[in-house]
Amino acid sequence: MTQVLPAFDPRLVPIVADEADEMLRPAQAQRLTPAGLRELFARPPVWTPELHRERKFADRAPAEAAVLLPLVMRDELTLILTQRTAHLSTHSGQIALPGGKLDPEDADATAAALREAQEEIGLEPDRVEVLGTLPVYVTGTSFIVTPVVGLVRPGFDLVPNPDEVADVFEVPLAYLMNPLHHRRHALAFEGVVREWYSMPYLDGDRERFIWGATAGMLRNFYRMLSA
Repeated sequence: MTQVLPAFDPRLVPIVADEADEMLRPAQAQRLTPAGLRELFARPPVWTPELHRERKFADRAPAEAAVLLPLVMRDELTLILTQRTAHLSTHSGQIALPGGKLDPEDADATAAALREAQEEIGLEPDRVEVLGTLPVYVTGTSFIVTPVVGLVRPGFDLVPNPDEVADVFEVPLAYLMNPLHHRRHALAFEGVVREWYSMPYLDGDRERFIWGATAGMLRNFYRMLSA
């Protein structure tokens, strides 16, 4: 029987010190540009994702899903993120990348990610230059997620779907790709230790607590960028 985790505040879960993490450097600045990312995906480096599968904590059938990493081409690249509404059945209230389950009519994960981004936040697919995908990430709720990376032309007007998205905001990519802002947490429950990353971001006077699967996929993106 899969463990059912009790309700908890991820902000209060202890941070695990890691000397190896303290030696990591930010992703190379030249890669944090549209030209640098185009070159990176055209000629991918040899690298290994750090995170692949979370410990399962829900009894549900596996489902294919896709998310979009929408990188806005401003003076410095920013990543569009959402805060999910509180009433959703999975990952409610959490910071997330636009995305969701693949539908039968989706040609592939890229098509699903673009469709979901349009449905969730009103981002038109023709504003997105798809660069490629990151390795699949399997969540503890059995979503098999393909992250799709794309560059977004600015000048859009986002319209969040109120049924799914409580808020939408942007975070500088350089901030997220700096391991000084990555925190590793560990929670012990019934003899099993679960670990995840968080990347808290201060947006004005509001903390955006990015954690779990979203932080895990961003950590893998950092590993690719710093390879």
